[in-house]
Amino acid sequence: MKLITLPLPLPSTTAAATTLLSPKPQLLRFKFKPQSSLQTTINPPKSPFPPNPKSPVIIIGGGLAGLAAATHLNSQNTPFLLLEASDAVGGRVRTDVVDGFLLDRGFQIFITAYPEAQKLLDYQSLDLHKFYSGARIFYGGSFHTVADPLRDFWNSVKSLANPIGSIPDKLLIGLTRFRVLTKSDEEIFSSGDEVSTMELLRGIGFSDSIIARFFQPFFGGVFFDKELETTSRLFNFIFKCLALGDNTLPSNGIGAIPQQLAAKLPSDSIVLNSRVASIDYSGDESSSPSVRLESGEVLRSELGVIVAVEQPEADKLLAGRISAPVRTKPARSTVCLYFTADRANIPVSDPVLFLNGSGKGIVNNMFFATNVAPSYGPPDKALVSVSLVGGFEDVTDDDLTTEVVHELSGWFGGSMVGSWRHLRTYRIKFAQPNQCPPLDSKRNPRVGSGVYVCGDHWTTATFDGALASGKRAAEALLRDSALNRVV
Repeated sequence: MKLITLPLPLPSTTAAATTLLSPKPQLLRFKFKPQSSLQTTINPPKSPFPPNPKSPVIIIGGGLAGLAAATHLNSQNTPFLLLEASDAVGGRVRTDVVDGFLLDRGFQIFITAYPEAQKLLDYQSLDLHKFYSGARIFYGGSFHTVADPLRDFWNSVKSLANPIGSIPDKLLIGLTRFRVLTKSDEEIFSSGDEVSTMELLRGIGFSDSIIARFFQPFFGGVFFDKELETTSRLFNFIFKCLALGDNTLPSNGIGAIPQQLAAKLPSDSIVLNSRVASIDYSGDESSSPSVRLESGEVLRSELGVIVAVEQPEADKLLAGRISAPVRTKPARSTVCLYFTADRANIPVSDPVLFLNGSGKGIVNNMFFATNVAPSYGPPDKALVSVSLVGGFEDVTDDDLTTEVVHELSGWFGGSMVGSWRHLRTYRIKFAQPNQCPPLDSKRNPRVGSGVYVCGDHWTTATFDGALASGKRAAEALLRDSALNRVV
């Protein structure tokens, strides 16, 4: 009798949306008997790894950073093993299928002008759907449009007289756009005059009204930071990307982005449901560390280990191995609530983002996801996405839902909002690392002999930052291994 162990293949990008909630992957074992026809039995495997397993490179974490590192290693013909603790790749960039709706885990928008994303992703295959280039802001009991003058000139002209900032404010937006477009990304992130975003806006000369009614709800929703304490470097980079590209959603949900990266990797290079408990060091500078899983297996690396998990988990795995900066402020948190409605029972049909510029209530922003990408819901239904900034740990899901319905009833009318059905609430405790100044976006990925770190906490809290940091960690590992061979 001969045993052959085969891992289930990774889903293709075209099936990404329908496989996100599939059962946990398991290994198939086929038993062959020479005296009979082929018989197949499925037995839960003890371990997906052979005895004393080795891998040239071990990547811990299957989020964007880990997948970007794997992509670069694969392009250099360097074998690797990527370990993901959950049942699918993506990390915080995941999409669930619930009652025929695509629910992204938290408010996430993909900006097409991200430079590293343009190199790695096939935008056409993602089938990106654009948001309106502007926003509708709730203030003073009604909505006011803020439009991009280069993409919607007439609405931009009409908005000059609305109460969302003065005419000088709107001219300053154009000047700020010109300023960031004349700088390279390198110049933006190496700027010596780094301050908070709030200080930058006030220094430019924006009025308190446009800061409170537009910048705080819009960029507060991007950074999950309503006080705009986030570094001005990140604001300038995002502002530049917004000027050059579009806000979009992939037709199969935001989770289609990591699924596309994973589908291009060798099918046996990713192992799901494999949480790492520790990184073990031999004490010998010439030896790479090993990785111990919670299930007890120990995996040995030959070239090194890339730690590509989010900041809290990285701090645990690297405890005592790196001198992390003192963090006096908490990570950024968010709560995202989803509702469904009949498509005939929503107030608009255009793909616009609504912002709360009133300074009151708990809703920061909301939009009708099926207006942006109809594939986010069944043909006759609308999907409503509502984003809150903060953790709201002391408020129950039911109370949050009640408060959101009450608040949005003041926006769109109680009879309309009252008919919406709550689908799910996502509480994302660690939505982003806190990126108050100072920001070191070029941190050395090498933190010890054979250990490299990547992720948005190591560079910038953006999709692009995660992708770029993964590539940088893989490059550093390969460079060090080449030097070691020469020596």
